[in-house]
Amino acid sequence: MSRIFFSLLLAMSLTGATSAGAASYPEPREASFVLKDFKFHTGEVLPEVRINYLTLGNAQNPAVLILHGTAGSGQAMLRASFAEELFGPGQPLDTAKYFIILPDAIGTGKSTKPSDGLKGKFPLYNYDDMVLGQYRLLTEGLNVKHLRIIVGNSMGGMQTWLWAVSYPDFMDAVVPMASQPTAMASRNWMLRRMITDAVRNDPAWKNGEYTEQPQYFRQINVYYGMATNGGNLAYQAKAPTREKADQLYASMLANPTKLDANDFLYQWDSSRDYDPEPKLGNIKARVLVINSADDERNPPESGLTENAVKKIPKASLYLIPGSATTAGHGTVMDAKLWKSRLIEFLGTL
Repeated sequence: MSRIFFSLLLAMSLTGATSAGAASYPEPREASFVLKDFKFHTGEVLPEVRINYLTLGNAQNPAVLILHGTAGSGQAMLRASFAEELFGPGQPLDTAKYFIILPDAIGTGKSTKPSDGLKGKFPLYNYDDMVLGQYRLLTEGLNVKHLRIIVGNSMGGMQTWLWAVSYPDFMDAVVPMASQPTAMASRNWMLRRMITDAVRNDPAWKNGEYTEQPQYFRQINVYYGMATNGGNLAYQAKAPTREKADQLYASMLANPTKLDANDFLYQWDSSRDYDPEPKLGNIKARVLVINSADDERNPPESGLTENAVKKIPKASLYLIPGSATTAGHGTVMDAKLWKSRLIEFLGTL
């Protein structure tokens, strides 16, 4: 597998991570906390919901919450291009100065999810439920009453927006990345419908009660990744001819997702009613939005994010220029491209 494709695949799935042993920051500590009688927005209640998480640094230091993307986990935020640029000595989120918390959202990683047993009977959760789970983890499990900053990527960026409007006094600052503070819609939602429908319309799915994994959604997930991630200029540089494009396409198909079909369906479908825009006036935290100019899922030419940021006091937008070395929607996981902006932002708090 080529180096460029490997980086693109990581950005699509957000499941890769650097080896803790080679990292410049302390080895993460892993634990889980069980939320009792968790009530979903649907009104359904599960007697226990497990939230798995990683922490770095001293719990006595200011707390930082970092939120992962769809189909990822807290572990994904330890990939070298992100964590090595942020968590090491002298870096903007130095673990000697901050207490870093990396949770697995409900339905992802090692947190409670459909494949644990309920399958298609699992509550149809949304982003608000995921944020509530994170809030209860912090307040009940870790005794964190205030956050210095929340940083989130993609799905985690959208959840960062929800945090800012739902718990406006809980944090000093938020950095939503690769996301928009507006309703899930347009091509972004249509393509998400494509991949969730690929599960629901597969005869092998059987309303979630399958005995063998449906296969069609795995191929559709590769198509979705090509359409919504990677960067136009980066793809042109990597596959400037039909032959090289065929080779790249074949390598992508040879590395499909290993996710459970129900988990996959629930994770992508959970964005269906995302829309923090009506509550943007609630925001009290300072806001630094980091998006990329070549983001296929959140195209800046729509003006949606730019117009929304103008309505928020103490908010600014940094748009990473697109190039042959950026990766579209996955660009923000290369923290060196925006680390200096984060340093300046932290200096204003």
